[in-house]
Parts: sequence; structure tokens; C-alpha cells
Amino acid sequence: MSSYTDQQPYFSFGVIADVQYADRNDGLSGWCSMRYYRHSCIHLRSAIEHWNMEDTVPKFVLQLGDIIDGSNRKLLTSEKSLDTVLKEIENAKMPFHHIWGNHELYNFNRDYLKDTKLNTTWMQDKQHNVSHEGNPDTCDYYAYHFSPHTKFRFILIDTYDLSVHGRSVDSPSHQKSEDFLDNSYLLSSNGSEKPHLREFNGGMGSKQLEWLDHVLTYSDKNNEKVIIAGHVPIHPAAKPSYCLAWNYEDILKVIRSHKSAVCYLAGHDHSGGYYLDSYGLHHITMEGVIESPPGTNAFGTVYVYEDGMVLRGRGRVKERILPYRTHTKHRDACFKCSCASATEDIR
Repeated sequence: MSSYTDQQPYFSFGVIADVQYADRNDGLSGWCSMRYYRHSCIHLRSAIEHWNMEDTVPKFVLQLGDIIDGSNRKLLTSEKSLDTVLKEIENAKMPFHHIWGNHELYNFNRDYLKDTKLNTTWMQDKQHNVSHEGNPDTCDYYAYHFSPHTKFRFILIDTYDLSVHGRSVDSPSHQKSEDFLDNSYLLSSNGSEKPHLREFNGGMGSKQLEWLDHVLTYSDKNNEKVIIAGHVPIHPAAKPSYCLAWNYEDILKVIRSHKSAVCYLAGHDHSGGYYLDSYGLHHITMEGVIESPPGTNAFGTVYVYEDGMVLRGRGRVKERILPYRTHTKHRDACFKCSCASATEDIR
């Protein structure tokens, strides 16, 4: 692989996760980690200022979810806090693509979110709408895809399509999620083998998985490289805690069956993580802004090249070189879920 310093990138994009802003004092989470609720908005502002000043401004930013904290609901400040962070984003010279995390769903229901600026499906690729079922206006999940370059496609998935949050408790989708969680828990010897089956995680339903398969098939046929982004990690080795999609095995099965997929970006676990699986797929879990002390930060810029990508991390985010995979059929030795011990919390 040639040196990236000798190449001109096709484009770059920003990435940030778990701002979790709230107008409240700093405090320890249930995971015994310090959270800097007010300062997280200052970190967001600093990240935007940095991106605005880069020699080549990123084409867009992926905001990986949890932009405000769930505590806003009890404080009755959900709308005010959302307005605060959205006003900061108005200063960006590039568009933000927003993903919904569990904290969005602690604060608002899905119908409300669809009518906010956190709904960025208007930026989806309308020219290549490969599946009618994937139209965000006609389905129950929040997911879309777009192409910033002829050789690349980004797919934003909804890892709370299966979730006990964000919908009326008497809705069919909520009941389906409850049934999935209950049945999976019973099948796992009372949860002892699947500690990730917790309410602060979620999963992808069958219709969204079919849609994802359709989009990836389109990218395979058109020789595109695909970066997938969601709030919750989908590989057990890409994070140190219980933060893992309920049906991560189903999600991985779909993604690994397509040569076009090269990277999965997530947030949710504030400690961050990275794993290169045996299929050559990069799993990046971004460190959370909310747990970045004053004087630090947690964001990055990804530079996209012909044969790979480079993540230039800022603050707590590590720099990584990410070559595209050259093989697709291998067994992954680290596939079984083995999560580190952690205290129950609305992560």
C-alpha cells in the first residue's frame, strides 16, 4: 500500500459521538466515570471551530448519537438543551448527518425526532434509492444512505430499531422489541451468556436488515467502498463494556456477506475501542465527548484515499490507519460475546 502522505485524499469527514450535553453539574455515572455535562457543549464548539479551520474543510460530519443527556428529561430541559447544541452546529461550515442514540430516545419519542433537525434524511441519496422499504418516510426505522463521491457510500443505520425506548408501549414495534429481549434473555440461560441484552442497547429489525442488504448489494455491483455508521457497536471486541447491539451476529452476517463494506463507526461506549476483524472490517468505537475533561476533547477527521483511510484523532481519540480489506471469507476467532463487568446504567 502506497504512503498516504504521497496521495491527495478524495475527501474528508468529521466524526464525533456522545456529546450528551445537559445544564447540570459534573458527576459520576453508574460506570464510575466522570461526566462533564456543561463542558461537553464547549467541546462541541471547539470541534466545529477546528473543522472550520482545516485547510480543506470536511465535506460533512457524522454525529454518532446521544447529542444531549437523558437527564434532561427529569430536569424538564430536553428541548432547551437540544436547541443549545443545534445552535452550536449552525456555526459549522459543513452539514451534520445525525444518528439517534439511546439518549435521544430517553428525551423524545420517534415522532418528535422526525420533526427536528436531528432528522437528516433529507440528505439521503434520492437518485439511487435502491429499496422502497428503505424510504425513511414509509418505514418505522431511521436509516438512510448517501454518496459523497462516486467511489464511496455511507449508510447510517438505526441500532434502536429494536428498542424499548422511543415508542408508545402499546405500539406493535415496542411489543416486538419487548418480545425479542424477553425471548433472547430466556434462551441465554437467564442472560448469563449475553450480558449485552440490556435496555440501553438495541438492535436492527428484519426489514432494516433486508434494506441494508439491498444497499450493500447495490454498492457491490458498482464497486463502491461503504462506511456504515450506527450508535451501538456491533462487534464484541470493539468495546470494553456491555455496549453491544442485541442482534449483533445478524448485523455482522449481513455486512460480512458484501465486499463493499470496509468500516463500521459507532459511539455509545465512552471509553472507545477498535478492532480489525478477520474479514478485514474496521470497527471503530469513538470515545465520548461527555467523559472528556476540560482541556481535552474527543473527535476526529477521517481522510479518505484510494486504498484506505486515516483517522486523525483529537484529544482522547487515537490516530488510526485503516487500509481497505483485501479478503472477505474468514472465520472471526473473537466472535463470541465476552463483555467486561460494568454497573447497570443508562449508558
